[in-house]
Amino acid sequence: MSVALNIPLAKQGISTTARIFANLGTAPLVEAALANGEGMLAKNGPLVVKTGAHTGRSAKDKFIVRDAETENSIWWGKTNVAMDPAHFAALKEDFFAALGGKEKLYVADLFGGSQPEHRVNVRVINELAWHNLFIRTLLVRPSTEELAGFEPEYTIIDLPSFRADPARHGCRSETVIAVNFTEKLILIGGTAYAGEMKKSVFGILNYLLPTKGVMPMHCSANIGANGDTAVFFGLSGTGKTTLSADASRTLIGDDEHGWSDTAVFNFEGGCYAKMIRLSEEAEPEIFATTKRFGTVLENVVMDPETRELDFDDASLAENSRGSYPIEFIPNASEKNMGPVPKNIIMLTADAYGVLPPIAKLTPEQAMYHFLSGYTARVAGTEIGVTEPEATFSTCFGAPFMPRHPSVYGNLLKERIAKGAVQCWLVNTGWTGGKATMPGISRMPIKATRALLNAALDGSLNNAEFQKDPNFGFEFPVSVPGVDSAILNPREAWVDKAEYDATARNLVQQFIDNFAQFADHVDEGVRQSAPKAA
Repeated sequence: MSVALNIPLAKQGISTTARIFANLGTAPLVEAALANGEGMLAKNGPLVVKTGAHTGRSAKDKFIVRDAETENSIWWGKTNVAMDPAHFAALKEDFFAALGGKEKLYVADLFGGSQPEHRVNVRVINELAWHNLFIRTLLVRPSTEELAGFEPEYTIIDLPSFRADPARHGCRSETVIAVNFTEKLILIGGTAYAGEMKKSVFGILNYLLPTKGVMPMHCSANIGANGDTAVFFGLSGTGKTTLSADASRTLIGDDEHGWSDTAVFNFEGGCYAKMIRLSEEAEPEIFATTKRFGTVLENVVMDPETRELDFDDASLAENSRGSYPIEFIPNASEKNMGPVPKNIIMLTADAYGVLPPIAKLTPEQAMYHFLSGYTARVAGTEIGVTEPEATFSTCFGAPFMPRHPSVYGNLLKERIAKGAVQCWLVNTGWTGGKATMPGISRMPIKATRALLNAALDGSLNNAEFQKDPNFGFEFPVSVPGVDSAILNPREAWVDKAEYDATARNLVQQFIDNFAQFADHVDEGVRQSAPKAA
C-alpha cells in the first residue's frame, strides 16, 4: 500500500502526471518490478535483474556543481570534477521535464545514517520499481510515525532512460551523476547501476559530517561478545563484507559508517555484497541471503527454466551484486550501532606478495596507510598483463570523499588517540610471490580469520613481533593455528632477491603516491613512510 508523502513532489517544483507509488514495502515493489518486466524471481524468491551496459559505477561521469558553497570546501581534481551552475540548471530542467512525462514514479523517503542526531533525510525518486526497492533496502527505513512528518533535506532523482547531452549539460557522455550541494539535489541519468544512488548518499554524509566532528568511513564494522567494536577499512575486493560477517560477532554494517563521540553507526539499513564466485562454505551468512525473498541480485546468471543461480558465471558482470536488508544477517545489530572502536583493521589485497598477512600499526603509520588506501589488482582478463597493478584510493574511498583527504585523516588520527585504538594492517592478497606467478595462491581465508580473531580478542598482543625492514611496522613471528611460513612475507618467497626487487618497487609506488599529502601531515606521519631495505 502506498503511503502518502508528507511533502508532495509539487512542493519541490516537480510537476508530473505520473501515478506516484510512495513508500511502498518490499512485496509491492517486487510485484511492481515483475509486472513492469524489470526482473525475474529466482528459486527461493530473490529478485534477479540486469543493469545492462553499466555494471559498476561510472566514476568519470560524476560531477559536483562548483559554486559559492563548494568553491573552497571540495577537493577539486580527478575525483571531484566541477560542473558549472548553468549546465546543472539545464540538466535539472530536462530531468524535471522527463519526470513530467512518466506514467509511473516510485518515491521513497529514507534516512542516511542510523544515529538520529547525525542522519540526513533523503528522498529518492525512481522510474524503476527495483531501483526503489534497492534504495529502500540499502538505506535506513523510517517508522510509520517518522514518515508522517518526514521532510526531505536531499533529493536524488534516478532516471536510467535519461540521456544527457554533453554540449547542453556540460558532462562527458550520455551518462551523468550530478551533485548540487547548494540545492541539495542529485541527478543520475543514463545508467541502471543501482549503486550510484547508494554512493551518492555516502558522498552527502562524507561532505556534511566532518563539520560536526564526526568521522565518515568507507568500512564494515562489527562487535564482539565483550562489546568491543572493530572497524574494517578496505577497497572493493579486499574482504570488508566477508570478514565483517562473522557468526561469532554482531554485525553493525558492511560498507559505510560514521564514528561519533558515542558510537560507530551504520549509514545504511542493508548490505551490498559481491556475488561473483560466492561460496556457501566460505561465506555462509551472505550465501543464505540469496535464498530469501526481498534480496535483489544484480547481473547474477540464472537458468530461465529452473531459476537456479550460477555465481561462478561472470558473463553478465564480474561485479555481480546482491542487496539485502541487514536483518537477513542473523547476528546483525538491532540498531545498526555499536560502541566506539577498540580495533581498526585496514584491509589490502596485495597482489605483489610483499605485505605480511597481519601487521601492527602505530597511530602515525595508521594515518599514513589510511591516506594511502593501497590495494593491488590483477587484470587477468587483459591480454599481455603480466604484472599486478597498484591502486591507491585515499581514505579507502577516494571517489566518495568530497573534502580534502587530510580532513578525514586528521579526524581519524584524533579519534585513534582519544580512544587508544589498536590499528592493524591485514593483507588478504597473495603470499609467496606475485599473483601472476605460477602456483602462487591467495592468502587462505581461514588463516586471515585466525589472525583477525587473535587481534580482536587481544591474544595477538602477547605474540613476539618482528619489524618489517621495508615498511617499518611489526608483524608476528608465530601465531597458534597459523602456518608460520606465511607470516614473514620475504621468507615465504623462494627467490629472496626477486622479493627484494618487488618490495623496492612497491615502496617507491607508496612514496610517489604519498607526495601529494606530505605538506598536509605532521612529521610523525611523514616519517612513517616505507623505506626500501
